[in-house]
Amino acid sequence: MADKILSTHEKYMRHCLELAELGNGFVAPNPMVGAVLVHGDRIIGEGYHQVCGQAHAEVNCIASVAEEDRALIAQSTLYVSLEPCAHTGKTPPCADLIIRHNIPKVVISVTDPFDAVNGKGIARLRENGVEVITGVLEQEGRQLLKHFLYFHQHNLPFVTLKFAQSRDGFIGQPKKRIAISGPLAQRYVHQLRARHQGILVGSNTVLTDNPALTVRQWHGQQPVRIVVGKQEKIPADYAVFDNSAPTVFISGNTMMEVLKNIAEQGIISVLIEGGAHILQQCIDAQLWQEACIITGPDDLQEGISAPAIQGIVTDTFSLANDRIQLLKNPHAVFTA
Repeated sequence: MADKILSTHEKYMRHCLELAELGNGFVAPNPMVGAVLVHGDRIIGEGYHQVCGQAHAEVNCIASVAEEDRALIAQSTLYVSLEPCAHTGKTPPCADLIIRHNIPKVVISVTDPFDAVNGKGIARLRENGVEVITGVLEQEGRQLLKHFLYFHQHNLPFVTLKFAQSRDGFIGQPKKRIAISGPLAQRYVHQLRARHQGILVGSNTVLTDNPALTVRQWHGQQPVRIVVGKQEKIPADYAVFDNSAPTVFISGNTMMEVLKNIAEQGIISVLIEGGAHILQQCIDAQLWQEACIITGPDDLQEGISAPAIQGIVTDTFSLANDRIQLLKNPHAVFTA
């Protein structure tokens, strides 16, 4: 019987996580959250956090219940992938919403480490007679929320390194813009950009490539463009100064200083795209959690060597003629 109950909880929590993923690229710095309301073995409501600053998953879930099913809310179980909030931010507390609708049971995947929540939502529910079950598909939930969790546990942005290298191990040539990867791999990079709140490069990369650093081949909010270096070095007509995305210039003697500065601005995740010196600094100081390495099909024979990086390979796949390798840093503090 216990196995059947656990299986039921996992079934609906998995649906919560699938719903939560729909907010990827739209809700940062808020977490991705999904919610499902179940009566008997029937879903009567579902929702997810869609846009930062707007309604939370629980609100959208309860609002989705059809009029003829609203009397069932007080007899149903609410599944939610992250602990309901207990504070007033841009929206009212979701714990109070659950209590007001007399929902008798709440099943949660991950406890929220954010100081304003961090167990307070669960405590408020229990104090008001709500049965609360936690830790259902917790590992999957933490993986989905890795950017949010890392930021709130360590006061630093979650760092993903990304670079493209030629088959013989070069990322480019001095003062030349060279396309190493093909269109499908480039689209994949835009997907990565959409899933991070910031994109970081050095000022030399901006001067050499004049990159837009925006999401154009995927859907999602535009990340903050972060340039390490002095603004006056960059010509005023360069792409980083257009109005397609916000741009900030940051200085620091070390990459740790840079990342602390980024965290102070409330940016929870950053995709570092270059140049080679900045990438290697992060690698040497173990200031990265994940990496994406794109290897093109051609040789350059000479140029700027790709960063030397080692990690646990979590996935390898091909996009047309390009090979994509995803790494996890075993030496970094990692939450998922």
